[in-house]
Amino acid sequence: MVDCTVYYNPACSKCRALLALLDARGIAPRLVDYLQTPPTVEELRRLVDLFGGDAAQLLRSDMPAYTVLEFGRSEPGADEIVAALHRFPALLQRPVIVRGNQALIARPPESALDLFRDSHG
Repeated sequence: MVDCTVYYNPACSKCRALLALLDARGIAPRLVDYLQTPPTVEELRRLVDLFGGDAAQLLRSDMPAYTVLEFGRSEPGADEIVAALHRFPALLQRPVIVRGNQALIARPPESALDLFRDSHG
């Protein structure tokens, strides 16, 4: 049963830890390797909505594209961030887990369990 969607990078230790944690609890997520299959603009807009419109939470500021886009010098709007994430998927914070109408960045991975308190305790 697919309980959630996880946007992940298989090379990321936090992503692997999250997947192991979910597996240990019998939670089978839909996996999106966002570097191989970048989210669509529509998916990115939905993520922004799930984060309460705070698109900046989804950005990784330690990536070269962040500097190239000069996001550190200005406060980009949600549309600008969505466009950047679509063009440069490596900018997406990870791992992002979505369940229903809730989403969070699972850092630490155990924080994702908050999304399952009602059914997996």
